[in-house]
Amino acid sequence: MSLTRTDVVAQIAERSGLSKAQADAALASLQAVLVDALRAGEAVRITGLLGVERAERAARTGRNPRTGEPLEIPAGHVARVTAGQALKDAAKG
Repeated sequence: MSLTRTDVVAQIAERSGLSKAQADAALASLQAVLVDALRAGEAVRITGLLGVERAERAARTGRNPRTGEPLEIPAGHVARVTAGQALKDAAKG
């Protein structure tokens, strides 16, 4: 099972004492900060939680899964997310 945005907003509101609207606005603001930083090529580090940075992906040759024909995939950018210590510890159980 996974948490949806609605679930996350409800839990943030409950834990912080904010209204759901305020919690949703805070989450939307975090999303906007991450998107703006990645577009500008900046890394975002939230100590203990996560790091997000823009990484280059080199051009490569792929294959059409239907025909097996090779095709060129152009270079581009991806978001690289790394877990902070709190997330690493939580994943251990």
